[in-house]
Amino acid sequence: MRSSGIRCREGGSAVVEFALVLPMLLLLALAFVQVGLLARDELLLLQAARAGARAAAVDPDDTLVRDTAIRSAPGLDPDRVAIDVRRPGERGQPVTVTVTYDAPVRVPMAGWLFPPQVELRAEATMRQEYP
Repeated sequence: MRSSGIRCREGGSAVVEFALVLPMLLLLALAFVQVGLLARDELLLLQAARAGARAAAVDPDDTLVRDTAIRSAPGLDPDRVAIDVRRPGERGQPVTVTVTYDAPVRVPMAGWLFPPQVELRAEATMRQEYP
């Protein structure tokens, strides 16, 4: 009879331990989701930099480069995107497009693990082809 009483007490302590660990596990899972969202934004930013560099390589208009870069990253907030185009020379010389994005922390309850915004940056360089 005593052995069954000890088992019940051990089962209760396991439930209490699980209840203590569960919030930490959920917080860890939310942090992983936020890191995944930041990785997604980084990939979109890299795509925007590549598209902007390609547009800058074939056209000297920086406004077109900015529009192309923003259009190629549909999941990013255009108000948080900054695009810098550097052209050190003429045809045959490299043109570099740098895209910077202030990614917000979007996952609730994980905000205290991350800063309010994370600055992401991507850069792409291509050879200028226009005459």
